[in-house]
Amino acid sequence: MATIRDVAKAAGVSVATVSRVINKNEYVNKETEQKVIVAMQELHYEPSSLARGLAGKKMNTIALMIPDISNPFFPGLARGVEDVAQQYDFNVFLCNSDDLAYKEKSYLEILRKKSIDGLIIISNNVNEEELEPLRMANIPVVLLDRPFNEQNYSVVRSNNRNGAIMAVEHLLAIGCKKIAHIAGPEKFVTARERRLGYEGIVSQYSWYTPSLIEHANFDIEGGKQAVTKLVANNTDIDGIFAGNDLMALGALKQLIKLGKNVPDDIALCGFDGISLTELTQPEITTIQQPIYEMGAAAALTLIKKLKGEITETKIQELDVKLIIRGSTEKGKKLPLAT
Repeated sequence: MATIRDVAKAAGVSVATVSRVINKNEYVNKETEQKVIVAMQELHYEPSSLARGLAGKKMNTIALMIPDISNPFFPGLARGVEDVAQQYDFNVFLCNSDDLAYKEKSYLEILRKKSIDGLIIISNNVNEEELEPLRMANIPVVLLDRPFNEQNYSVVRSNNRNGAIMAVEHLLAIGCKKIAHIAGPEKFVTARERRLGYEGIVSQYSWYTPSLIEHANFDIEGGKQAVTKLVANNTDIDGIFAGNDLMALGALKQLIKLGKNVPDDIALCGFDGISLTELTQPEITTIQQPIYEMGAAAALTLIKKLKGEITETKIQELDVKLIIRGSTEKGKKLPLAT
């Protein structure tokens, strides 16, 4: 990828002259201007819209790319990123990709041209090759929640596998004899880690069978569909670990519709710790991620990279916590829903 210095060398002028041609903020004679334009065309040089590389300026703007702004988990991350960024006088450019590869690719190209200072990305689709243009432009990247390369990029995530183990061990501790798992899509690193945590515990029991795992989308409808299949195929399950709280919300609604008492017939545990789990009847037991803290840690890591305080890749894995609520409190009488 050509740089402004390459253009200046090819045109036989200074970097400052190239900058003046692009910014059109100072006079450059027509002959020199034409040399610069030809050099840019031959080198396929694309100046950023804000010309950061030309003027040596920093825009104090970082981008945050998230897959689904409607999922209550991600605004919590975004708030952590924004609060820390503001403390260091950085603005945050928010990109909602809808978990679509073409949107993420388009955003990456736009962000490179807009000359952001750095990027925090949560993605299941982006690969290292697609981030290479940012690296070539000296734009650091931090992977949040869903890492795909832990050697070349700094990563901030929670301990997903350990959280799944905590969930299953809690269900066993309250007396569950056959525990099913609603797993997220396998393309998600977080879903795979939580499934592996579940399997690591239940595989030692004679009652375990792969039919106790049902994959679904990380949303309420996914939870509804999965629990319907699980109950139909495994009539004796008495515990369910859902791979995220939205699926747990859907599972709870469908279990009640199927005439199951939660938790006495089937106990239920989710994962994430979003506030919606406190609004149900019964309230849903969950593995609480430090959502805000994850966003804050990612922003701080990125800013330290920009300031040159961190040069190596850094992996931060934050602890999770079991929050016990009504959906696993067997034998406890709950008030009637109104």
